[in-house]
Amino acid sequence: MTAKTPTAPVQTWKHLILLAALGTAACVALSLGLNYLLLFSDSLTPFGRGAITAIIVPIVIGLPLFALLGWQQVEIRRYRQELTRSGTYDQLTGCLNGKVFTSMVDRRAAKPAGPRSGAFLVIHPEHLASINLRFGLEWGDEALRLIASAIRSAVRKDDLIGRIGTSMFGVFLPGASEEDAKDVGERIRGTVGEIYFAPKGDKDVLAIKVGGVIFERELDFEDMFRFAEEGMAEIPDEAGLRLSHVTN
Repeated sequence: MTAKTPTAPVQTWKHLILLAALGTAACVALSLGLNYLLLFSDSLTPFGRGAITAIIVPIVIGLPLFALLGWQQVEIRRYRQELTRSGTYDQLTGCLNGKVFTSMVDRRAAKPAGPRSGAFLVIHPEHLASINLRFGLEWGDEALRLIASAIRSAVRKDDLIGRIGTSMFGVFLPGASEEDAKDVGERIRGTVGEIYFAPKGDKDVLAIKVGGVIFERELDFEDMFRFAEEGMAEIPDEAGLRLSHVTN
């Protein structure tokens, strides 16, 4: 029969108990050693010896201990921020991930206060499959990163950007008019078109399709996405912009 390996919690508790025992023993040894050395000083009164011990021992023990605890608190806070970010944002593009983006859009639509009109854009990069095939998946990922950066630079301050598919982005524009949405969409297209993209030294052109919906009262995510997708399907050119208007 093979011996069972101790489980992780048991090993952790053993480590903590050992560390606590050794740390306590070290503190006791330090205190006893300091008191023993002070006994040989005839110039110190009993109160003076006690005062020195009371000051030095906490400094020697407490300063590194609290510094270590403080550093661990900083590290825990950093890990929590990284965990929150990894659960909120898409790691490749830095946009909101699909689940969070959908939830935020639906929550805004459900709010009784705030602007009820707005627009929703769906952005689909063209030629991405061709880029992956010709140059490799890493260059396809780089194209998505560049397009996401272009979208962020072209939207307004309060607009939401999410990666809602493998090669698709959504932009929610609360309170936007048809003119605002068209301006944002054309600005995104123009910014993407100006990207210098040269995988393996071969200059290539990045292009996108933009479909969108303008609404007078906010819709839920599924309805906005459906209307925007229908508009994108009607774009006759390889890349372009089409907005539909929904009266509700």
